[in-house]
Amino acid sequence: MIIDTHVHESKYSSDSFIDFKKAIELAKLIGLDGLCITNHDNNYLRNEIGDSAKINGVLVIVGAEVLTYQGDILVFGLKDIPKEMISAEELLNLVKKYDGVAICAHPFRNNNRGIGNNMKELSHILSGVESFNGSTYSYHNLQSYALATELNLPSLGASDAHVLEKLGTYATKFYSNIRDHKDFIEAVKTRNFHPVIRKEGHFKNIDYYYEEHFIAGKNIISSK
Repeated sequence: MIIDTHVHESKYSSDSFIDFKKAIELAKLIGLDGLCITNHDNNYLRNEIGDSAKINGVLVIVGAEVLTYQGDILVFGLKDIPKEMISAEELLNLVKKYDGVAICAHPFRNNNRGIGNNMKELSHILSGVESFNGSTYSYHNLQSYALATELNLPSLGASDAHVLEKLGTYATKFYSNIRDHKDFIEAVKTRNFHPVIRKEGHFKNIDYYYEEHFIAGKNIISSK
């Protein structure tokens, strides 16, 4: 299954221009099996569809992108999002307490919202790293992937879409059948996934694509 694990919709993320229903329509059209709606600092969409729902053949999973003192973290399985800013370590321990998963979002993006090298101190409680983000420069993505590999953290791909055109730029391919948010959390915990990139209308293995187009002959990305 291919899931875009970081998407914002306009009702509960004020900086997004994406209509929720149109996002589902486009996801189905371009071959995405699922979307994770991760609005800023809230999971209010849960009140409308629950923690997850199958809508028009597309699995929708509700999470949140939470800004901590160190940077943004995607969280899943956390019912109550903190009302005030807390540290990344506090948030990660809270997610762990409720048996959820936490993914470091765009670690090296140059907008002061990436955790960056703080990943080193948090690697023991992070579930994964969004190494490939469709709204981040490629060289910052590669920097994220390099550090994730060094720390033995699994990498995910996502669009971080705030406009429809970005949807599915990057995504994550899961090798198990994901029926709901519980399956999604379990798949992240078991590292049963791989980042993909959408090019020429198809989702392609990201390792091979980057090796072929950007870093041929350089040992920057290791294939699985």
